[in-house]
Amino acid sequence: MKTVNVGIIGGGLMGKEAASAFGRWFALKDFPVQVQLTAVCDIDQQALSWYKQISSVSLLTTDYKELIHSDLVDVVYIAVPHHMHESLYIDILQAGKDLLGEKPFGIDLAAARRIANVANQEGRFARCSSEMPFFPGPQRVVSEVKSGRLGRIIEIKAGFLHASDMNPNKPINWKRQSAYCGEIGVMGDLGIHALHIPLRLGWKPQSLYAHLQKIITERPDGKGGIASADTWNNATLSTRVQMENGETVPMLLEMKRLAPGETNTWFIEVLGTEGGIRYSTKDVKALWTYNWNEGKEQSWQRVDLGFEVPFPTVTGGIFEPGFPDVFQQMLAAYFAEREGQLAGRFGCVTLEEAIASHEVFAAALASHANNKTVVLEQEVAVN
Repeated sequence: MKTVNVGIIGGGLMGKEAASAFGRWFALKDFPVQVQLTAVCDIDQQALSWYKQISSVSLLTTDYKELIHSDLVDVVYIAVPHHMHESLYIDILQAGKDLLGEKPFGIDLAAARRIANVANQEGRFARCSSEMPFFPGPQRVVSEVKSGRLGRIIEIKAGFLHASDMNPNKPINWKRQSAYCGEIGVMGDLGIHALHIPLRLGWKPQSLYAHLQKIITERPDGKGGIASADTWNNATLSTRVQMENGETVPMLLEMKRLAPGETNTWFIEVLGTEGGIRYSTKDVKALWTYNWNEGKEQSWQRVDLGFEVPFPTVTGGIFEPGFPDVFQQMLAAYFAEREGQLAGRFGCVTLEEAIASHEVFAAALASHANNKTVVLEQEVAVN
């Protein structure tokens, strides 16, 4: 069986998550390639020490250029602050490596376009990270929409909600400073998760009105002082999308770090003239379907989902998946597509979808700044 060697740049939280998924690769049944972690780069030696326990890792370095030019690496997974995406992603691609990059694939629209241009010029396989759609519930949502059983679509809602920033005494980090996470703020952190399925279904906003909020603007700096937290905490985007039949319907997108009571809640709801479907990770096993009953007594029905994932594993079907499982499913989708064996299954965020998400974020900034509804095509001409 073919083996693909992977290097990780950024050995923190998401790097460890990726390493864990590679370490459990044998849990995937009849997967077309073997994938193993061989190299890790982080500027912090202490972070690198954790990876010494992984027997397949033979290169630990603080110099990312050593990793990307190593013959030990075929593919790079990278999780670093947003302002570093453009330079590092381009260096990886120009070094002849394929790429799975963390969202938002650049600090802004211009950066995302430049990264995509280099990937295309170099002929490299590049995708953007987005795990949540690989839960069984979102997969069922996609299937139901594609089946046509919902009738004519009436409205769509999707979002990703956190409450971690509700504590005003939480020390600042790079995600709360625009110099590192970009002017788009929370949209860069959570936005692609909310947009992944809508964009895959062809629901790219044509116009939008954005309400952006900076709620907590100062935080402890961890050194006894106070630092400016100048990013958008919450974003609510009211958009219009065009269906295949030419009709225009509303789609509401929410990306929030100050959503009371929400730990890590991803959700989607699609309503149609003949049915509806909704899912939220707040109740990870529950899929809700709407029965219009031909205009008689109507109802919402709950179905308990099991371990129904795109890439079969050794896990029993009655069990519920967690984040490590769907992260591995996302990685499986990446490597299956890279081998040309995705076979119609749901794939990772494409270059085109990453750019489309940034076009939405750029339009949202323009909408909020001018307090108006904007047409995307008029607001995204960024060089």
